[in-house]
Amino acid sequence: MKRIKEFLKRSLRGISQAVMRFPMAVAGFVATTGVIYWVIGYRIDLPLIIQKWIFTLIVGAVLGIALQFAVERFRKLASFRILVYGIGIILGAGYFMILLPAPELSFEIMGRSFVAVFALICMVLWVPSFGGAADFNRIALVHFKSLFIAILYAGVLSGGISAIIAAVDTLLFNVHSDTYIYTMATIWVTFAPVYFLSLLPNFNLRLQAPEKGDAGGGVTDTSGRDAVLGEGPVVDETDQTGDYPKFLEILVSYIAIPLVAAYTAVLVAYFVKILITLNWPSGQLGPMVLIYSIAGLLVFVLASLLDNRFAKVYRLLFPKILIPVVIMQLVSVAIRLNAYGITESRYYVALFGVFSIVSGVLLSTGRVSKNGRIALLAAVFALISILPPIGAFTVSRVSQIRRVETILVNEGMLIDGRVVAKADASDYTKVEVTNILNYLERSSSLKYIDWLPEDFDTYRDMQAVFEFAPTYPAYAGDERYTYASLDFQKPLDIAGYDWLLTMYPGRYDREIQMPDQTFAIRGQTYRVEAKRLSDLDVRIVLLDVGGRELAGLNLYEAASDIMPKSGVSKELMSPEEMSVAIENGRYRLRVIFQSINFNENDDGDMEADYNLYVLVGIAE
Repeated sequence: MKRIKEFLKRSLRGISQAVMRFPMAVAGFVATTGVIYWVIGYRIDLPLIIQKWIFTLIVGAVLGIALQFAVERFRKLASFRILVYGIGIILGAGYFMILLPAPELSFEIMGRSFVAVFALICMVLWVPSFGGAADFNRIALVHFKSLFIAILYAGVLSGGISAIIAAVDTLLFNVHSDTYIYTMATIWVTFAPVYFLSLLPNFNLRLQAPEKGDAGGGVTDTSGRDAVLGEGPVVDETDQTGDYPKFLEILVSYIAIPLVAAYTAVLVAYFVKILITLNWPSGQLGPMVLIYSIAGLLVFVLASLLDNRFAKVYRLLFPKILIPVVIMQLVSVAIRLNAYGITESRYYVALFGVFSIVSGVLLSTGRVSKNGRIALLAAVFALISILPPIGAFTVSRVSQIRRVETILVNEGMLIDGRVVAKADASDYTKVEVTNILNYLERSSSLKYIDWLPEDFDTYRDMQAVFEFAPTYPAYAGDERYTYASLDFQKPLDIAGYDWLLTMYPGRYDREIQMPDQTFAIRGQTYRVEAKRLSDLDVRIVLLDVGGRELAGLNLYEAASDIMPKSGVSKELMSPEEMSVAIENGRYRLRVIFQSINFNENDDGDMEADYNLYVLVGIAE
């Protein structure tokens, strides 16, 4: 019990000190929790203005942490702490004013915000080590440990309190369901980050052990704690909290390092295969190397404080292996950029590749005590990626607009800045124009295209502007897919027909016969039957009561005239384009395809699935 009391007392003291030490950050987390309470209480979807407030509060909270570490590192700023925080509040208000006129929190706004937060986190790690004032590797270790502990405690609290609420609700009295949401918001938005901050020491504080006879008095430093100053021996506060846990040493040395080594062997083997076959990958390599670089650099920093053989060999070899691996990745990215232009994801993969190469060079030539340069470098690269005109979003937008204009010009569909509609444009043009305009629409960038109408919507306006519907590529892989679908927003013309039936004669119905559709017209009974002839073909027939075929047609023959060439998909096709009809004397049969799927594997075997309406008409 005594230990529990000491733990609670120590934790509460740490939290109260964190409130004094990081007032801007704590205020941001508490205010965010309050906004979430308000949304829960009024049971409303997040209004746009509230979303902007939440983004501002989170960015402001992380900015407050960075400012506090700057105050602690640079003694001259300590006397102007209030002014420094005032500047931080002004910057937060400026960020909100940038968000305020935005009609939505677009992908670009959210992306820039997340990258800015990442840059601030890198500065939080680097600033205390500036000029060698503290060991960056130990700072990173303390942050890693503190984050792990905060998440662990928050997880235990979440589970325990939820269990208590459930028990009260079951055994004593009804508890409102919103109680769980309020609890989770409190724990994860306020408690977890504040407790994390309470575990972080002042990395630039040197505590002086008091001389004999010293009463233990002192002065309050910028962290809100009492620092004893004098001529006694110096004790680094980071050393007191930055001990390397044994379990973490085992995790890094004997699990993480061997796993990174095995992953490295796979990548090296793959690159040897590429050099032999000269068959470059089509996009999957970038994310794999990205994950490898992030994990490898994180393990490198954590291993920098270890002195065992695994850690030493890893620190010696990893930076040197990283460089050629990333160079191969950049070659692959360059091929993609040349073929498909720049997008945000490709920009960041390429940028991180450059960052990884520079990091590999620095880590290969510098001492581990200089690892802090990696955090500074990451912050600089992150800021570069969000600043126009060289930022990811600006460069990607310009690249894709130029690409779609080039495609349209080559097709003869863009002349003197005006669109010339062309219904018989090539499938390549239809697919690429659809993909690029969809991409630009998702990033709220269509407004930068002068030759498009205002409020252009790819789903709604493609047909009107270009005279072809949105067209999509088939999935890549061992099979080639060709797909066409009906525009369900357009009305069906059923004049001259008596019945409309829906049928789904898929490939897997060939073993279980699809039920016939039976109906009556002017006192006579008829039925429509779907006969699966093969994996590719289905015959739709109209039968009389005695089973005599009155009219019929084969779906594959009909669909072949509708489908685009192999490897291309079309959506939003009109009912007229998706229809085929026959007439046999007084019997009329019309099929309107809802969707058609053709699959062809590498052996040339084809399969087809059909969803369709069947219209039946019988003359008097």
